[in-house]
Amino acid sequence: MLLAKIGMRVPVVQAPMAGITTPALAAAVANAGGLGSLGVAAQDAERARQDIRAVRAQTSARFNVNVFCHAPPRRDAQKERDWLDGLAPDFGRFGAAAPDQLTSGYTPFAEDDAMLQMLLEERPGVVSFHFGLPDAGRVAALRESGAVLLGSATNLADALKIRAAGLDGIVAQGWQAGGHRGLFDANGPDERLETMELLSALTEAGLPLIAAGGIMTREDVQAALDAGAVAAQCGTAFLVADEAGTSDPHRAALAGGQTRMTRAISGRQARGVENIISSRDDSNAPDYPLPYSALKALHAAASAQGEHGYGPFWAGTGCARAEPGGAAEILSRLTP
Repeated sequence: MLLAKIGMRVPVVQAPMAGITTPALAAAVANAGGLGSLGVAAQDAERARQDIRAVRAQTSARFNVNVFCHAPPRRDAQKERDWLDGLAPDFGRFGAAAPDQLTSGYTPFAEDDAMLQMLLEERPGVVSFHFGLPDAGRVAALRESGAVLLGSATNLADALKIRAAGLDGIVAQGWQAGGHRGLFDANGPDERLETMELLSALTEAGLPLIAAGGIMTREDVQAALDAGAVAAQCGTAFLVADEAGTSDPHRAALAGGQTRMTRAISGRQARGVENIISSRDDSNAPDYPLPYSALKALHAAASAQGEHGYGPFWAGTGCARAEPGGAAEILSRLTP
């Protein structure tokens, strides 16, 4: 059984939220019997190594390290210029100038040999993939290191690719989930299946399923288990954990309870708190992750003057139900 292989006593995975998950959070969840996670997509290999070692210093349990397997962005100079021109009035509102160009700051795992080598050396115990899968050679190397391997799927076609790649389990990411949609093809059709529908659709894949999306309470976790999942992955519930790296404005924004999907922040569909930037027309957004570079600069300029409506405040549906506390306490509240 997947949970026994990982060493989990509690059927709850703390989602690997890049920029939010800290070593203290991952370790606290792992020590309390769940699967703690780090999201290292925004880090280079050496920074990720430091965080992994910081987790290992606080727990002997396996924990999860998540990497992004997105395709490199297709560059379109005119589209990128138009996007920056569209943001110029927002920058001007805060006396700042928009960047001259968009840049890509997230290296795909397929191109990051240093990250692969680091994972093979540090052996966190679990490695998960988002936005697709690495090549067979990388999968084989990680398996040889002893890692349990997980992949995210939002539809059956992607789940079957995860099975064909020989992974151990599937994170079934429902439409309600906060953060980035895990579609392998960012521009492909999206069935927008909600979590329970998705669990039903993915049973054909024949791998253990971890339910994700809109899971905020013990009752939600139990419903996912009753629907066939072996565990539930919770991100939004842990955003307000004492150990999380969530900013104060992000925590405060959750209370509004309204979320929406948007490409306007990063160039890929992602669910976050409804605010100024998430409400922007995203129909002509450049490819992921190019818009991020401008958004981060705009958010910094606005925040310096007390305006937090440009924050990339990822959250799933039901975010207003998130209850603060220590990570172990939150995990206890989620445990059936």
